Amino acid sequence: QVRLVESGGGLVQAGGSLRLSCAASGRTFSTATMGWFRQAPGKAREFVAAISWSSSSTWYVDSVKGRFTISRDNAKNTVYLQMNSLKFEDTAVYYCAAPVSNVLGRWIGDYWGQGTQVTVSS
Repeated sequence: QVRLVESGGGLVQAGGSLRLSCAASGRTFSTATMGWFRQAPGKAREFVAAISWSSSSTWYVDSVKGRFTISRDNAKNTVYLQMNSLKFEDTAVYYCAAPVSNVLGRWIGDYWGQGTQVTVSS
């Protein structure tokens, strides 16, 4: 059982930055890989990034590599997504998920936050 609450979304101009936070509570967080997904208008939910419990491994969708950085602070039960050089196509509702896993090449999550809106203006 995991409860996830995202924050940090907002409106930003192209080229700008935002940092999203996901506060987690529950029994499985300490051992779980966590991740971020996003859903743009008219599109399916898309995997963005994931991080192992120890932060020793991270994964990113190709479109955000070099621009986004996922991190976590287990003492605070919080996962972050630093988003730099934002583009219009990054506009979406961003969701935190835990635990996440890659099944047959697709990232999935068991528990989800409510989402936080990121809007990038051009």
